[in-house]
Amino acid sequence: MSRLAGWLLPALVGVGALGAWEAAIRLLEVPPYIVPAPSRIALALVQDWAVLGPALVYTLKIAALSLLAAVLGGGALALLFARSRLIARSLLPYAIILQVTPIVAIAPLIIIWVDNTTAALLICAWIVAFFPILSNTTLGLNSADRNLGELFRLYGATGWQTLLFLRLPSALPYFLAGVRISGGLALIGAVVAEFVAGAGGRESGLAYRILESGYRLDIPRMFAALALISIAGIAIYALLAGLSHLALRRWHESALAREE
Repeated sequence: MSRLAGWLLPALVGVGALGAWEAAIRLLEVPPYIVPAPSRIALALVQDWAVLGPALVYTLKIAALSLLAAVLGGGALALLFARSRLIARSLLPYAIILQVTPIVAIAPLIIIWVDNTTAALLICAWIVAFFPILSNTTLGLNSADRNLGELFRLYGATGWQTLLFLRLPSALPYFLAGVRISGGLALIGAVVAEFVAGAGGRESGLAYRILESGYRLDIPRMFAALALISIAGIAIYALLAGLSHLALRRWHESALAREE
């Protein structure tokens, strides 16, 4: 029952908000070029799907590839940090600098330096998505139970055996939490990079369609593209949260508590 309520209550709130939005637009007679009604946005979504659909696929492709690169790069670097504190102290400050530098500030340089627009967008989105996986995984690897570590040493386990059978399982919940965060950040990074690049043509994402709609004052299409970005972000988070639950549900406290 609680699980059903967890889905039903947000859905009711969303339906109520959309209904109030629709009623306010109709009662106040707000023109669609200022704020379109939800029904007008839905109509634009259907009518312009031939344009918005491929743009959605392109944005999701950039987000997915950048997230995959962040998972591989962040996870590998976190393992390297766990094996060598000297390397961690040498490289972690630069990872922090990369994270705190606004992507809007460095995206124009990346787009100038990299000839391929898709590769430039990937790099920008990867920069945004990389650090949460690195920091969470590093924290997880360093959070293994010290008493269990002493027990492993008592039984003569090697460093690699301790890493494989103790530190990696301990880090898995932290890693998956970082992946959930980075999933949304990868989408944000892809959209921001598309805004900066302003790349049109056959391979263009939702951000370019928003810019194009703004230039043409096609506000319903702009809102439709925004709605697709939001739906894509929710879908990415739900997918990654589901994968995390499947990986942790039989043994980790955070997943077991949700099943009660």
